[in-house]
Amino acid sequence: MENAANYTRRILKGGAKAHKSLGQNFLMDDRVIEAIAAASIKDPEIPIVEIGPGLGVLTRVLAQKAQKVWAVELDRGKVNLLQRELQGLPVDILNMDALKLDLKDIWGTGKGVLVGNLPYYITSPLLMHFLEQKDSLASMVVMVQKEVADRLVAKPGGKDYGILSIAAQVSAQGEKLFEVPPQAFWPAPKVTSAVVRFELRSYPEFRVKEKDFFRVVKAAFSQRRKTLGNSLAGGLGLPKQQIGEILAAAGVDEQRRAETLSIDEFQAVTEAVMKNLD
Repeated sequence: MENAANYTRRILKGGAKAHKSLGQNFLMDDRVIEAIAAASIKDPEIPIVEIGPGLGVLTRVLAQKAQKVWAVELDRGKVNLLQRELQGLPVDILNMDALKLDLKDIWGTGKGVLVGNLPYYITSPLLMHFLEQKDSLASMVVMVQKEVADRLVAKPGGKDYGILSIAAQVSAQGEKLFEVPPQAFWPAPKVTSAVVRFELRSYPEFRVKEKDFFRVVKAAFSQRRKTLGNSLAGGLGLPKQQIGEILAAAGVDEQRRAETLSIDEFQAVTEAVMKNLD
C-alpha cells in the first residue's frame, strides 16, 4: 500500500486543499496511523465510524482491518475524493455534520468504535455529543490537542481538571496513549496533539440524575477562582447561607474550590442540593 506521505502528496498535487475554516490538518505519518488503527481495532467484527477522514489516510488502513467502516465528512470536495480513492473498500462515506450523527442510525442497537482526528475548533462539542451516546459505543480513539487530552484524563486537584474531565470520566475510562508532533501533519499545526482511548462504561455507583449532577458541576465551575460556597451560590442562585448548609450536609468544606472535588463528592453535593430544593 502506498505510504501515507506519498499518498498525501499525490492527492494534494491533484488539487486537494486543507480548509482552515474546517480545521483540516492531514495526518501523514504511517507510524501514528498504524498506532491509531491498532488501538481502535481489537475485534474486526466491531464496526468503526471515523469522524473527519480528510484525505482518507487512516480510513484506508481501518478498512483493511475492520469489516465495516463509516466515514463522516462535512467537506463535499473531500467526499468525492474519498469515494474515488477508497473504491472497493468496505467504507460508507456520509456527507454530513458529525454533530448531527445518531450512531443508532448506522449500526442500530449494537455497539461500535468511534475513531477520529477531531477538529480543534469543535473538539469539546463533538466529544460531548458522542459521550451522550455511550450506549452505542464500545470505545473511542480520538486525536485532540494535547491540552484537551490532559483535561480529559485529569484527576481532581490540578488546573486541567474541570467540566470536560468530569463529563468524560462519568461515561468512560480514559487513557492518554501518546503525543503526536506537528510535523506528523500537513499543514503542520501550531500545537502538539495527543491520542486518547476511552472504554465506554457507566460510572461505578452513579446514583444521581445526570441532569441534576451536571447542573451542580457547571454551577461549581462557573466562577472557578472563587470558593465552592461562592461559586455554587452564584451558579445555582441560592443564598450563601443555604449553600453552606448544603455543603455541610454533603461533608464538603465550602472553602474548597471546584477543581478539588471528585466525582463522588460532586454526587454527594448534588444529593444535598436536590434534598434542599424538594
